[in-house]
Amino acid sequence: MSQRQDKRQQFENSSEEQGQDKSMYLWGLMILAVALIGAWFMLQNGSTSHASVTAGQDGTVRFAAADFADGQAQYFRYQGQAGPVKFFVVKSHDGVIRAAYDSCDVCYREGLGYRQEGDDMVCNNCDQHFRTDLVNVRKGGCNPAPLMRRQVGEEVVIRAADIERGAGYFAVASN
Repeated sequence: MSQRQDKRQQFENSSEEQGQDKSMYLWGLMILAVALIGAWFMLQNGSTSHASVTAGQDGTVRFAAADFADGQAQYFRYQGQAGPVKFFVVKSHDGVIRAAYDSCDVCYREGLGYRQEGDDMVCNNCDQHFRTDLVNVRKGGCNPAPLMRRQVGEEVVIRAADIERGAGYFAVASN
């Protein structure tokens, strides 16, 4: 092989390696973009999943009180006549089981709801913190909108009609 052919072969091999490096770089960028888009969609739809619940024959949704003993908020979705209504139930550090719509009077249009951080519920839109022991106590503003509930023996009972009263919070949000 002549020197010229050796140089050409070296150049071609180098070009192939650069092409492979560029291809790997582009694949990496595509994977990163997909991950970022997925994370954005999760934030837009709230970072929590809502278990579907239905009312019984008596027009109530019932939960075992023991299901909330760990103090972790649990999120639910009720399919009302006007559309889905999201809410959460949490046992606060004072031992009271509380319920609220997964929305508030201020940020409901964004449809992002709340997440729990320790003893606080945190608005996923404006990042304000609200103590769990004040859920159902404080109303208005960005406080979680209260949802009537009662504890009957070892059950937490919420009337379907009370859940449906919150439909307006979710009618404008993209669910």
